[in-house]
Amino acid sequence: MEIALSSELLLLFFFVALIAGVIDSLAGGGGLIVLPVLLIAQIPPLQALATNKLQGTFGTLTASLTLWYKRAIVWHEIRWGVLASLIGSTLGTITVLFIDVEWLEWLIPIVLISTASYFLLSNTHATHNSQPKISNKAFHLSIIPSIGFYDGLLGPGTGSFFSFAHVALLGKSIVQATVRAKWLNFASNIASLVIFIVGGQVLWLVGGVMIAGQIIGANIGSHLILSKGNVIIRPLIVVTCFAMCAYFLWGKLS
Repeated sequence: MEIALSSELLLLFFFVALIAGVIDSLAGGGGLIVLPVLLIAQIPPLQALATNKLQGTFGTLTASLTLWYKRAIVWHEIRWGVLASLIGSTLGTITVLFIDVEWLEWLIPIVLISTASYFLLSNTHATHNSQPKISNKAFHLSIIPSIGFYDGLLGPGTGSFFSFAHVALLGKSIVQATVRAKWLNFASNIASLVIFIVGGQVLWLVGGVMIAGQIIGANIGSHLILSKGNVIIRPLIVVTCFAMCAYFLWGKLS
């Protein structure tokens, strides 16, 4: 299928990716913005997914490096989590090639609503660290690879789930949870992206334009995490999770 790419359409893709980069850096769910636009532009679903994964990976990488440069994260504190996320995502991506995941997709709205409800109703963990409920070792051996596996298998809401897990189980503040989630989400994106590239599904012109937008948006978003994170991240995660849930259910039921 030949895809007509006018300069106006490429400019639209750029600005969509920029907005998605800001949102994704703060709360996750940037794909909720990007994918519908790619599909409306009549890009085939598999190529839309692959191109979205490409631009999203560069967005999470940009946010991760910006936060590292700003000394918001220390590498030795997250290196094992990054490895666990990568391993989990690799296994999930391999698994999706051999099983029917349609029945699993109905779990997505349940998890999204649970995550949004937690941040909406809980007044704890908002600005300060609290007592962890499990050890770091258990968290890295079980929770992180499980979320990474989910990202390789299905994907929607992964960034929000990483933040939620750090807040609810490790007692991290919302800002620290979001900072750590960026690196873990970047690692979980890699396995799927490599497979899409090897399979020749990425639209490089569209992806290149959107990468530029993502880099700018992720840079803006990562600076907002450090300056206004306590104010905007929590409500944004709630809104994003409910929006993703509504979009998913609309797509499944329509």
